[in-house]
Amino acid sequence: MNFPKELKYSKSHEWVKIEEDGTMLIGITDYAQKELGDLVFVNLPEEGDSVSVGETFGDVESVKAVSDVYSPVTGTVCAINEDLLDAPQSINEDPYGAWFIRVSDVSETEEFLDADAYEAFTKEEQ
Repeated sequence: MNFPKELKYSKSHEWVKIEEDGTMLIGITDYAQKELGDLVFVNLPEEGDSVSVGETFGDVESVKAVSDVYSPVTGTVCAINEDLLDAPQSINEDPYGAWFIRVSDVSETEEFLDADAYEAFTKEEQ
């Protein structure tokens, strides 16, 4: 499994990439996509929507189940990855390239895990 060192992670299996302009890209981790199986549908918020720490902002549907995606930050959705709407399987193919939302005006974040701590956390969950 892949745990890029430059990313931050949440215990609900989202990754966060902090951009130079202070916005944050959010997606689901390699661990999460493997647990879910083949993804067939993604439901994302609208640009301009607010997201809050610990609240759902969308969901993913796999051949197994529908699972919520939680926001690890509080802020405003300034972009969504529209490519995922037509090609949700790209999350399985490249979970760290297939970001879901970009969030600006971040006012709060949950306590992030670094790559080593997240890898240890996933081992405990298995």
